[in-house]
Formats: sequence, C-alpha cells, structure tokens
Amino acid sequence: MQEKEALVFVAATANRIHLLPAEFIRKGRFDQVFFLDLPNETERKAIFTVHLKKQNADVARFDVVFLAKATKGFNGAEIESVVQSAAIDAFNEKRVLSEDDVARLITNTVALSKTMDEQIKAIKSWAHNRAISASRESAT
Repeated sequence: MQEKEALVFVAATANRIHLLPAEFIRKGRFDQVFFLDLPNETERKAIFTVHLKKQNADVARFDVVFLAKATKGFNGAEIESVVQSAAIDAFNEKRVLSEDDVARLITNTVALSKTMDEQIKAIKSWAHNRAISASRESAT
C-alpha cells in the first residue's frame, strides 16, 4: 500500500490485531491504528435515532437518553437488533412500536460485552497505548 499513487483511503479491521506481524501495521502500510470501542452514550443515542427512524417510528415518542443509558455495553448491532425485534413484536400485535417494546427487549438481551468480557477487556488493554480512539469521548 505504501506504493499507491491514487488518492485511495484503505481501512481494515481486526479484533486480534496483536496476532498481525509488525510489518503489516507499520507506518507506510497503514498510516494510523484506531481503536473503535463500544459506543458511548452519545453514540448510542444516535444509533437508536437511526434505527427508530428506519422503523418509521416517531423518535419524539422515545426517550433516547433513557434507552442509551439502559444499553451501556451494547454494540451498534445489538441496538439495531433490539429495535428491529421490538418493531416486529409490535407489528405482529398490530400496534405502533413503543418505548416499552424496546425497553423489554433491552432487559432480555445479554450484551456481547458481558458474554465475551475477558476478550473485550484484552482488546481494550492492547489498544490503550497502541491506538488512537475513534470516538470523541470514552465509552460510558
């Protein structure tokens, strides 16, 4: 990649970056290593807003601050799944999606950050002094 002449931005992801040979992640190959943590509260609010809108829900009827706080440790895919499942439940019951639907599914979801706690802590520990955070603020 260091010989590229075109204006191209190359990005790659790895959950086990520590297994990559140093020459793969050195400057010139990849200019920077970023750490993408679990979404913080502000990011979770934005994720809820996106997925509620996708379900044609009236976002004003949802307390996204409450939902974001209730999903500490959730990743974006888990939030998306909660909203989708809640929307399906409401549809099957022939009613409008509500905050209670979403809250019920949050309560019944075990986040990957709990299931794979040790692995996620190891990734965060590795990234602490080796990568730049992709978030503007830390995860909360």
